[in-house]
Amino acid sequence: MPYRRHLKSSSDLVTTYEETRAGFVALALERSRRATPMVEEARALQARASQATSPASLLRIKGISIALLTAAGVSGKAAGHMLPEDKTDAIKGLIKNFLEPAGDDFVEELVFRFLLTRGDTLGGSMRNLGGALAQRKFTRSLIAALTVDGVPYLWLHSSSGKWIRGTREDPDIELYLKGLAWTVDRRARTMIYNRTPPFVKKNVDACLLDCKPQRLELAIRTPALYVAVGELKGGIDPAGADEHWKTARTALSRVRQAFAGAQLSVPTFFVGAAIEKDMASEIWSQLEDGSLSNAANLTGSNQLASLCGWLSSL
Repeated sequence: MPYRRHLKSSSDLVTTYEETRAGFVALALERSRRATPMVEEARALQARASQATSPASLLRIKGISIALLTAAGVSGKAAGHMLPEDKTDAIKGLIKNFLEPAGDDFVEELVFRFLLTRGDTLGGSMRNLGGALAQRKFTRSLIAALTVDGVPYLWLHSSSGKWIRGTREDPDIELYLKGLAWTVDRRARTMIYNRTPPFVKKNVDACLLDCKPQRLELAIRTPALYVAVGELKGGIDPAGADEHWKTARTALSRVRQAFAGAQLSVPTFFVGAAIEKDMASEIWSQLEDGSLSNAANLTGSNQLASLCGWLSSL
């Protein structure tokens, strides 16, 4: 029972007040980090738009048409479905209805409206922030486990799609990583995030597979090559803790049923940031009856290190 290495009872899983507070601080800092490019874009727009002598003359400034469209309330996704004349009409509507009434303050009005739309985009991405932070922290702990054991690893770059050899000089790779691969005792292992196994038909947060990176796509479709499957929930708000666990519990139950249909079983694990008392009791019960193979509180460094050490040794 690998969970017994770091858990003595269900109470060990409960997130403390101090950990909750630290989690909210981490979310706030990440929001600020993600907002920085938008603020810089707004400053650049202000500098360019300041060349205009009137709202209508903004149309003659090269290079700001996309920003004008954003200020008009058109998202990047929506713009992809619009004809050029539709975009022009939207910008003209912005000028007539909002910039001209602002008088001499039309540049400030333009920047405010640009930030309003960009901020809405940021708000949408923030809804997935907890999951992103959970994956990063989990990844960093898994890398640490491999490094301590002297196990070389490769990591999959989310943008280039290339597998890159890991080094000790990779302090921020978790920001761009969507997979890890290593070999232990001649067993090839690949961890991949956010994939949909065709026999499960739903997204799974983390899949550990018995394969080399070059065989990943085949392995994803082969139930017998799964070594472990897990759910990561990084939301720190106690008010949403139970909902996160219900989602993870349903996902892991679906996974177990899918493997049972193939006359197979696979170890499952759960890692969550916000774990309340009743939720911890239910997780503990699943650990004790074998439904779950392992679990850890994301905010507990020792727990996470123990779980990742277990995974790296499978």
